[in-house]
Amino acid sequence: MGCTHSMYKKKKSTIHEVVVLTPSIRIPVQSDLQRSLKGLIPKDLADKLSSLRNQIVLVAEDTDGSAIAELRRALNEYLSVLIGLTKKEYGLEGLMEFKWKNFEDGRQQDSSIANVWFEVLSSVHFMAMLTLSEADSLLIPKDHSDSGFRVVSSDSKREAVDLLIKASGYLEFCVRQILPQIPFETRKVLPHDLQEGVLEAIAIQALGQGTEIQLGLAVESQKATLSVKRRLACEQLIYFTQAYHCLSGCDFNQGHGKKHLRFIKWKFLESKAAAYYYHGLILDKGNEPSCHIVAVSCFLAADELLAESKKACLSFCLAAPVTRAPPPWGVMKLLHLKIPEVASKKYQMYGYLLEQEKGLQALPDLPEFQLSLHPDDYELPEIDPAWDTKNWETLGQPLKEHLRDNDENSTD
Repeated sequence: MGCTHSMYKKKKSTIHEVVVLTPSIRIPVQSDLQRSLKGLIPKDLADKLSSLRNQIVLVAEDTDGSAIAELRRALNEYLSVLIGLTKKEYGLEGLMEFKWKNFEDGRQQDSSIANVWFEVLSSVHFMAMLTLSEADSLLIPKDHSDSGFRVVSSDSKREAVDLLIKASGYLEFCVRQILPQIPFETRKVLPHDLQEGVLEAIAIQALGQGTEIQLGLAVESQKATLSVKRRLACEQLIYFTQAYHCLSGCDFNQGHGKKHLRFIKWKFLESKAAAYYYHGLILDKGNEPSCHIVAVSCFLAADELLAESKKACLSFCLAAPVTRAPPPWGVMKLLHLKIPEVASKKYQMYGYLLEQEKGLQALPDLPEFQLSLHPDDYELPEIDPAWDTKNWETLGQPLKEHLRDNDENSTD
């Protein structure tokens, strides 16, 4: 892929546009793993591990994280070697420190933890953030239109949905499979971006944004019924409600927690406006006056929620680091026009009934649906064959001789 349009870049002068939120991109800090691993594993294996890690550092820094395909390949290859350090029979889990930093942060490092599973967690998290950035870049066309509206191809939208599901799978794996391997005391000192609630929130919000894109595709399709559109809007609302709940127990004063929370609030309000709009359209098809009254309540609520969402969007954009929101696109391109129009028209038609029937003014409950999108299954790559002790002799010398040579070298 070309240069991504994620939230963070090294150049601070440009205010970047955000469609898919990438709360943080963390990259490894260059370190001398050979020295830490000297005498513990064969030299060739230590060199390979160190070389792959340093390659990730250099590519990430030299390309501002935009060489997504190259970084993904390097991370996968690195993980296949790295997971050998997690094997309990080698006793290497806590013998070396791994240093990482926030990509947009000027500090040399923000975390240094002596735990191999922390390194695995950070690496898989990095792949998830790269995947979110790739989805973001697909939804920001290179040829910006001056019309105030965004045009994104259907193929790009579908590919973005696949990437969002993939990113969610990475993060789900982090929460379910990697975090439990890290001791509780170590988990308490993990950076904000790697906290369980934050990881869960990003995984769920990715599915919410995928559903938002699907709703936009349904709006563009003549075959999609009102029921399908309402279902997708309600599902989107459920995802962002869950994401908000996951973040509620996290420390917002670290990292970009406040901006992340404001993004979810913005998308929550948009999705709730869409859900009530489509629910109102279905209710309005009824023949009884009560159907029209309840439908008008839905349209008025949708109009109010849409206005609140615009304020929430501005609040998100102004939170540090300052970003730009995209022009209306997808389903919101339509709803920014239709919700105020329909709410006004229907109130003029049935507002008198609403005033007469005060008891029917309460908003109806939205229908509940089973969620359609789920995280992709992710598994760590196969362990590098070099970790097979039967093959260690083929690396240059038997392990015992290797260890003895290192001992002799250290006394020279």
